[in-house]
Amino acid sequence: MTMEATRYDDGSITYPGHPRGPGGSEPVETIDLSEYTAEVVTWTTSTATPPGVREPNHLAIVEFEIDGESVRAIGQLTTGDVETGDEVRPVYVDELREPGAGIREPESQAWDGYRFEPV
Repeated sequence: MTMEATRYDDGSITYPGHPRGPGGSEPVETIDLSEYTAEVVTWTTSTATPPGVREPNHLAIVEFEIDGESVRAIGQLTTGDVETGDEVRPVYVDELREPGAGIREPESQAWDGYRFEPV
């Protein structure tokens, strides 16, 4: 599985990708962010989580630097032991939340994804 960002013909990059870039430009390629490290911009810990989400749930906004372009993502952290400015890397996990605990049918969506782990 990849953590795909999209580069557009004007050089901008977004995560997740969109049919058009921020300036209306066309997508030209995808970039696998799981091959890069990022810097923690800010983070928080949620202690009142939705059904099936671990408690406490550590979350961060991180920023990747790809070819001079900044790309931000939000996601779970593997630990609460982080600080703003720390370097993290995406790590794949099979279940970001427990499939049977929510109100949606487990087969109706993907449960896997990425968490950010300190380097």
